[in-house]
Amino acid sequence: MGPLLNGQFAFFQEFLKHPLQIGSVIPSSRFLERRILETSGVASARSIVELGSGTGGTTRAILNEMPRDARLLSIEINPQLHASVRKIADDRLIAHLGNACELKRILGLYEMGRPDVFISGIPLSTMSHRSGAQVVEAISSLLAPNGRFVAYQVRKRVAELCRPFLGPGQMEVELLNLPPVRVYQWSKNGR
Repeated sequence: MGPLLNGQFAFFQEFLKHPLQIGSVIPSSRFLERRILETSGVASARSIVELGSGTGGTTRAILNEMPRDARLLSIEINPQLHASVRKIADDRLIAHLGNACELKRILGLYEMGRPDVFISGIPLSTMSHRSGAQVVEAISSLLAPNGRFVAYQVRKRVAELCRPFLGPGQMEVELLNLPPVRVYQWSKNGR
């Protein structure tokens, strides 16, 4: 089995073990990755935080697009998936095993300051309302002025969670992904 199939199989295995932690049965398609990159503006960002890196497909796409002097903090709660991301050899990447509910503490550990971009693939629809709101509130308070928050989700609950903190946002659907995924975007000054 090639590396791509191994990654997809590992992702699927972890989905079966932890269906509420992982948002999909397979990793993001290259079409979804492209839409995430375009929507988030990582090409001009200096500080990026990725929540839910999975096996690292989107992480690699972000690294390929972001500037050479930028930093990417990738947070994954699942130890097996995190192990895949830790293998990525790029000195701009900080791979952290942890929970997005501890976002403020984690950013402090790495002296990340106020990120220009947050990208989230964590399944906010399966988290408790309290935990989801905690993550979104932290993103809202930590995001740099004119920063962007992009969430790619199967369900639309993230829009409800973000409205009190970031306003209504914008949404597009990426149909060239299994399953089709909603890509939401908020700007720090987007109210």
